[in-house]
Amino acid sequence: MDCVFCKIANGEIPSATLYEDEDFRVVLDIGPASFGHALVLPKKHFPNIYELPEDITSRAFVLAGKTAEALKQGLNADGMNILQNNGEQAGQSVFHFHIHVIPRYNGDQVGLTWESGSLDESDKKEIVRKVKQFM
Repeated sequence: MDCVFCKIANGEIPSATLYEDEDFRVVLDIGPASFGHALVLPKKHFPNIYELPEDITSRAFVLAGKTAEALKQGLNADGMNILQNNGEQAGQSVFHFHIHVIPRYNGDQVGLTWESGSLDESDKKEIVRKVKQFM
């Protein structure tokens, strides 16, 4: 396998590392959306959240929260986006599970918003009926 995030997470490619333990590495994104944009990378390869074991999932999101707090305090960020994409249609471009931790600052030009839609009663019932069985 020739996964660039595996190589970064395991130290084969140099990175600006904010944190590392036996299972994860947190690095600065080389194409940042904002000042301090970081990535939480598991050292083992998982293409997406669907294939991630529960223990790794929970630890990854706890680490994302700790990273967010460190970035907020260290960089005086005004807010934080924690973002995780799965599949090309959702914006995933590297198919190794990762979490973006993106500091936000008043007046920044980071575009992570969308127009709110609506949810009517028939859609709500259909979604619950089709999804609840898989929960």
